[in-house]
Amino acid sequence: MAKKKGKVRIITLECTEARKEGKPPSRYTTMKNTQTHPERLEKKKYNPNLKRHTLHKEIK
Repeated sequence: MAKKKGKVRIITLECTEARKEGKPPSRYTTMKNTQTHPERLEKKKYNPNLKRHTLHKEIK
């Protein structure tokens, strides 16, 4: 029997603006309850390569 997946999963957030400027994207990991928030997560986080806060989106 396969193990049942839980409601809370670990997700990765990646910077959306770094690739446009030719810099490496920053990545953060966080947890998300997939039952209450099934849509993709977006947060403003700090990108040390760009030295400013940028929009980070959930990647697969």
